[in-house]
Amino acid sequence: MKTSQYGSFTASDTLGAEVLMFVDRLELYVKGGDGGRGAVSFRREKYVPRGGPDGGDGGNGGSVIVRADANADTLAGLATRKHWRAGNGQAGGGNNRHGRSAEDIVLLVPPGTVVRDRERGHILKDLIHAGEEVVVARGGRGGRGNAHFKSPTNRTPRQYEPGEAGEERWIVLELKLIADAGLIGLPNAGKSTLLSRLSRATPAIAPYPFTTRHPHLGVVHLGESSFVLADLPGLIEGAARGAGLGHEFLRHVERTRLLIHLVEPFPADGSDPLRNYHIIRRELRDYAPVLENKPQLVCVSKGELPQADEVRRRLQEALGEEVLLISAVTGLGLSQLVGRAATLIAQLKQAEAQRLGETSFATEAAVRTADFRIAEVPGITSSSPSVPTAGSQAPATGKPVRVSPAVQEPT
Repeated sequence: MKTSQYGSFTASDTLGAEVLMFVDRLELYVKGGDGGRGAVSFRREKYVPRGGPDGGDGGNGGSVIVRADANADTLAGLATRKHWRAGNGQAGGGNNRHGRSAEDIVLLVPPGTVVRDRERGHILKDLIHAGEEVVVARGGRGGRGNAHFKSPTNRTPRQYEPGEAGEERWIVLELKLIADAGLIGLPNAGKSTLLSRLSRATPAIAPYPFTTRHPHLGVVHLGESSFVLADLPGLIEGAARGAGLGHEFLRHVERTRLLIHLVEPFPADGSDPLRNYHIIRRELRDYAPVLENKPQLVCVSKGELPQADEVRRRLQEALGEEVLLISAVTGLGLSQLVGRAATLIAQLKQAEAQRLGETSFATEAAVRTADFRIAEVPGITSSSPSVPTAGSQAPATGKPVRVSPAVQEPT
């Protein structure tokens, strides 16, 4: 794959050393380059009469490619430029000279980016792993020169092909963070403080709600193993219907394997912790029913406050499942939380690996041969696995052969 003359585009290339904002959704216009036209030319050389046509083909236009890169963590590097056009192919020349093909433009995005067609709404590619790529605007093919149109009855062709136009479209890039576990809860539940305590991440922390305005990732180390923990911005009631920035935040929950639900024991507005728990669960269910079935750990945060353990016991009795009591300030229950999360994540990864190993996909060849059966045919045997056709004979080896239902067995 050739690299564009503009290079591969990342955040540092476009915005330099200034502080980058977190961007997780972009709309871009992309256009592949047009192919070069074919040439109309005839060979003219001394002592070579009637040299014939020698018009070369035009070059191919460049394509626009979106590629997942492990070093990219946001779409901010592409936010300052809305239109991306690849170069056009050069026209062909005489003496069968082909035009130069244009180079491709490669846009680097973080893994977990979903590429959609804006007009039709369908997904072009879900770039989950680093190195995956999709051609969002293919360049046009170069046109053929008149050398391709020569024939015994047309020795001086003047026909040629213009280059094909490159594809163009508007695309939507949506980043869905890929994390092993995600912290969810109402605003001011202590999610950012917990992430900063368990990892080296440095999210903004303040004693007021809506401090976190975009997701943060941190790596939690536990001996020789580790997992990625995401601090997701606080959700509010009605987030699934678009209240606040609900849709912008809820889509990041889809990629996580495990949810860690933090419940504040004594909210500043005096609301009931149990009701707040059900608000978050309802928003997850309304946004995507599959999120309700995700494994979760329920924790009462700010365990250093008096009577926080009573709130934990009341939640545990009402929910019928274990509820942990943690404190990011004193460290209460953090080792238990990390141990439970690491164990669940390891089990989920193992289950995913088993499902992938057991999944079998019906190939085209398997579908074509699904109706074939093994039968002993007297006098017709074959040592090869190919299916006998009408009028053919197979060498006698005494082995059974595949017989198509369309072929009648001899009686």
